[in-house]
Parts: sequence; structure tokens; C-alpha cells
Amino acid sequence: MIVPVTETVTKTPAQNQNQTRSKAGSRPAETAPRRARRSRRAVLAVAAAVLAGLAAPATAGAATGRDPGDADPAPARYTHQSLNWQPCAQQPALDCAAMTAPRDWHHPGVGADLTIAVSRHRATDPAKRKGTLLMAAGGPGGSGLLRPAGLAGAAPALGAAYDVVGFDQRGVGESTKAVCQTPEEFQEFLAGDYRDQSPAAIDRVIANSKKLVAGCQERSGDLLPYLTTEQTAHDIDLFRGLLGERRLSYYGPSYASMIGAYYGTLFPHRVERMVLDSNIGFDGTWETFELGQPMSFQRRFDEDFVPWLAARDATYHWGATPEQVRAHWEQRRAALHDSPIVEGPVTIGPNQLDSLTMSAIYRAANFPDLAGILATVDDWQGAAPATRAAAAKAFNSYLSPEFLAEYFAVTCNDTPWTRDLGSWIERGAENTARWPLAGARTLAFSAVCAAWPVAPAPKVTVTGAHLPTTLMLNSVHDPATYYEAALGAHRALRGSRLVTVTGGGDHGQYPTSNTCVSAVVERYLLDGTAPGRDLTCPSPQAG
Repeated sequence: MIVPVTETVTKTPAQNQNQTRSKAGSRPAETAPRRARRSRRAVLAVAAAVLAGLAAPATAGAATGRDPGDADPAPARYTHQSLNWQPCAQQPALDCAAMTAPRDWHHPGVGADLTIAVSRHRATDPAKRKGTLLMAAGGPGGSGLLRPAGLAGAAPALGAAYDVVGFDQRGVGESTKAVCQTPEEFQEFLAGDYRDQSPAAIDRVIANSKKLVAGCQERSGDLLPYLTTEQTAHDIDLFRGLLGERRLSYYGPSYASMIGAYYGTLFPHRVERMVLDSNIGFDGTWETFELGQPMSFQRRFDEDFVPWLAARDATYHWGATPEQVRAHWEQRRAALHDSPIVEGPVTIGPNQLDSLTMSAIYRAANFPDLAGILATVDDWQGAAPATRAAAAKAFNSYLSPEFLAEYFAVTCNDTPWTRDLGSWIERGAENTARWPLAGARTLAFSAVCAAWPVAPAPKVTVTGAHLPTTLMLNSVHDPATYYEAALGAHRALRGSRLVTVTGGGDHGQYPTSNTCVSAVVERYLLDGTAPGRDLTCPSPQAG
């Protein structure tokens, strides 16, 4: 149910760009006065265009509502290619194809081409088809190729009205991808205890971060500079053109909110409607955004999961009060520091405990699974072999070398990073003491970008200029895309409308069981009706 508010409902503005062309044929001879008038009109038009450019917002590629490709089109070998659609091998409900894209959109004739794997789910009700809805994946590092099937199934009204399309962004999955680490090097990167502030432990963390960067350079060096959000936005517009669409609608959760914001900045007149769900702080730098995550992960753990677990002590036996649960957590983590659990190829140490917990608290529906795994860790030898195997699989599923290759490429390339390792050692110690769940890994992750060799990508300043009303969704306790960052992104994206989900902290607000959010999103995407003001929806868990 939508919280009762007084709101004015407005229609998303149309962006018709009709072009008229003169018909070829004979015309009267032009007199001198007529030529003079035409010359004056041309001069005035040029002057107006110059003034408009000077007055426009300073955004990369979007000083006006024009597509940068209109002025500097990509070579025909990209824009005139045909997509050979075939049933996807892993999901027959989808069609898949391979799209060829330039390695560098700013120099499309230089370097080897890239392959971008794309997919589509055709509208199930062609008579009511509204267009194409493109969705992207989060991370950076998540695969988006098969996600259209999930969205169409979970939101059948959208699946009926839209061709839902997706892709693996450059660097990921079935697209041309980056390689940075072997599985053994990945395990070494996550080994030990990031809380350890001894000189030897700090030296080991920095050495592993530098080794990751060296592995990226050795295995993917010529690809790395072009794994950026800005380059991905150009890939999307190529895909749009090959689909034969003048405009796209867009749904992007998590990191895909930043992809959408960049696409809307660079190609505003190509956007029909846009929903950004659980928002990255795309108004600033990755460094600034990631420095806020230790606080938000700790908040979600302390204020949501710990009280939930304490209320279920009869089931999980981890403590009847939040204080007892936290003490139990620290005892178990210390035990893993001294004696990690080894189950086949999986080692469960304190860093793995932190990482699994961070992954699980993205959604409250995962709390019972996390609690069950914690109970298993408490009595590992006494647990059934199948239970231990399931727990070990969960510990081994949060991150991967493939994920981190794209994650670091994008976050280190997109925006500038502080290069001074001394400052990161100091900040890492502060975050470890204050917000240990995620703060302990500050040094390991930031030291990668401090050593990254590639200069930042072209700056993209998100303003919302020339875009239709954009719908944004965020919960107040989201651990990964925290609410404070979403507010900053909302302010930057002028004209956007923010739906705040109170009383919970789930990451990803659509499609879910929250009928309040679903009603707003589907009214917007299906009817073109955008809220006239920001809205509040309660979390189902709060009811």
C-alpha cells in the first residue's frame, strides 16, 4: 500500500524530435537580397548555437540534448552489423547474440574490437508492446546476460509490454573479459585477517594488492583502460541502434544505477523512461562512495541483523540480547583467526566470515540462511557432512577472481583515487576500529586503486539535463548503496523522483513483494505517469 501523501501526478514528457527535410526539385533563382537575408539567418543561428553551448551544463558529451554519435558517428562496420539472435545456451527463454564494439569509443579505429554478449526477452503481448526496456547488472562485475528472463518472470506486466534486453558489460562473462588472478592468487588476496594491524600483516596486504594489479597488467593490460562506465554507456547506445529503437527505457539496480545515470547524461534524448534502484553515489567519486560503505554495512549488521538474531536465540543459540550476539560474533571470529576451518578447497577464516555476512545482509530474506550457517560454524565437526558442504559452498560464493577483475578495473578507472599508501594505512586502521565488518578491508581494496596504472576515464558530470523524469528507489538501511549516497545522487539528477523505503534495508527494491513500490514503478513504466514529488513506501518487514 502506498503511504497516503498529497502528490501531483504528471506525465513523463515526450521527446519527439521530428525532422523535416526539403523535397528535391527546382526552385526559383535566388536574388541578392534573399541571399543576404539567408546569410543573416545562418549567422544568427550559429550565434544562438554557440550561446546555447556556453550556457549549457558542463557535462561530458551532453552540453546539449544531442547524441555525441550524431556529430561523430561510429564507423559503419559497427552501426550496420546484424545481430544473429539464437536461443541462449543457458536460458532458452531468451535470445542471445554477439555484438562487436570498438575497444575505445573515442578512437574506434584503434586496437582490437570487443565482443559484447547481448540478450532479449520478447514482449509476450505484442499487441500492447510499448518498446524496449534495457536492464544492466550491478557490481561492477555482475553478469547481466540472463537477467531479462528473471525480470520478465517476476514482473509479468513489464514482460508483456516490453522487449526486455540485457547484456554482459565489457570485461564480464560472455563478453570480452578481463583476467587478473588465478584461483590460487584470489584465495591469497582474501586470506588472513584484514583487522590485523601488525606491520607484517599490513605489508602482506599491500603486497597482495600490488600483485593483483600486476596480474591485471600482465593478463589484460591492453584492455584495462577501456573498462569504464563511460565506455559501457556507448556500448548501450550501439545496442539501441542495432535494435532499431529511437529511444530506450531503462531499469538499473545497484552499480547499474550509475551506468544508467551516465547513459542518460551522454545520450539524454535516447531515454524514454528510467528507473534507478539502490543507487551508487554517482554524483561523486568511487573513492568517496566506498569510504561510506563501512558505516552502512555496520549499521545494517548492528541495527537489523543482530537484533533479529537475538530475538531467535531459541533457534540459533547465538545470544538472547544484541550484546550477547555481538560478543558471540567476536569470539567466533577470533577462533577462526587462530584456527581457520578447512573444508575441501575452501578455507573459512575471519575475512571469509566478514565477506559472507556482508553478502547475506543485502536482503532480510537471507537472515535465516546466515543464522543457520553461523550455527554450523559454531559446531563444525558436529554438523552433518551435507550441512558442512552447503555452508562451505556459501562461503565460497560471494566474490570470485572474475568479479574482482571487473570490479577493480571500473572503480579504479572511472574516477581519481588517492595514491598515498600511508593515508590508506591510517584510514584502514580507523575504519577497522569504528566499523570493523567492512572497514577492515579498506586497506586491501583501496591499495589496489592506489597502485592502478591507468589514468581516470573522461569525467562525466551527472546533472539530469534534458532527461525525462527519472524514478529512483532506495531503502534507508541499504548496506551497499547507502541512503546518504542516494540522496546526493538524487540532488544531482535534477528532476528525479525518489521513492524512500522506510523500516528496512534491503538492496534492490523492484521487483519485490513491496506492492507500494511496485505500483509506483509499474505506473511509471507502463502508463508513463511519474510522481510529481518524492514518495515514501514502508518496508514489508516493518508491517
